[in-house]
Amino acid sequence: MIEKKIIVFGSNGLVGSSVVRKLNSLSKFVTIASTREDTDLFKLSEVKKTIELNEPDAVIIAAAKVGGIHANNTERVQFLLENLKINMNIFEACLEYKNIHIINLGSSCIYPLNSPNPINENEIMNGVLEKTNSPYAMAKLTSIELANAMKIQYGHNITNLMPTNLYGPRDNFSLELSHVIPGLIHRMHLAKMNSEEIFTAWGTGNPLREFLFVDDLANAILFIIENEIESDLINIGSNEEISIKELVEKIKNIVGFKGKINFDDTKPDGNPRKLLDSTKIFELGWSPNTFLDSGLEITYKWFLDNFDQIRVK
Repeated sequence: MIEKKIIVFGSNGLVGSSVVRKLNSLSKFVTIASTREDTDLFKLSEVKKTIELNEPDAVIIAAAKVGGIHANNTERVQFLLENLKINMNIFEACLEYKNIHIINLGSSCIYPLNSPNPINENEIMNGVLEKTNSPYAMAKLTSIELANAMKIQYGHNITNLMPTNLYGPRDNFSLELSHVIPGLIHRMHLAKMNSEEIFTAWGTGNPLREFLFVDDLANAILFIIENEIESDLINIGSNEEISIKELVEKIKNIVGFKGKINFDDTKPDGNPRKLLDSTKIFELGWSPNTFLDSGLEITYKWFLDNFDQIRVK
């Protein structure tokens, strides 16, 4: 028996592809895996057409322009404009459909730079943002405000999820524009292939970070849909904290790089510490299944299996 029809916008990306795999494993869901080939999310008319044609019970917004410190800091205009357009068009297309449960994926970067750790959901808009990714954070904050406005004014059911730093198969492994884990994996692999004696990582290595394997986020989304959980804002974290220096060492061991690690402290560290308080989702009954070591091994295996395609890009 079909219980729900669900549209996943951004279904080819890191999060979207994982969510689609999870939904397709359950016969009670009909999953519409939307990509830029069927819907240009920068055009409101196309998004409206997709919503009207499919009449979904739920919409998952997994589409976004994302990247690491370098990408966020050098493409500030694009990160703000593109993420604003994506979210505004999807929300506006759903205005007439109060029955659609919208799962809006944000990011832990929405929280202020000096938020006390672990960071509780109540810290939203309670201080100054970290400057290297403030445009992306502002776009996500705007989507949350729009979601809340729709709930108050029209009665929509919208759940805003704030995952911690994600990683896993199908991540963006760009050498210049990726997040920390895929970027380190790719560069470390090349250093191994080239028999380099020194690998240089950005920053001091001292910042503390929390990482979540992407399939665990997909399970959290599925958990929220199946249990019809309604909440304005929910953190999704692993509660597993590690320094960048320790992370680099883990990746070094998994990749098999034999050289020395050097840290370039002339490059920015970003936020010195960022650990989410995921008490709310834990108490509701969800918890992550994948420890960092095993998640990194799975991610590196996928990278190796797809290295020729990644290298072409």
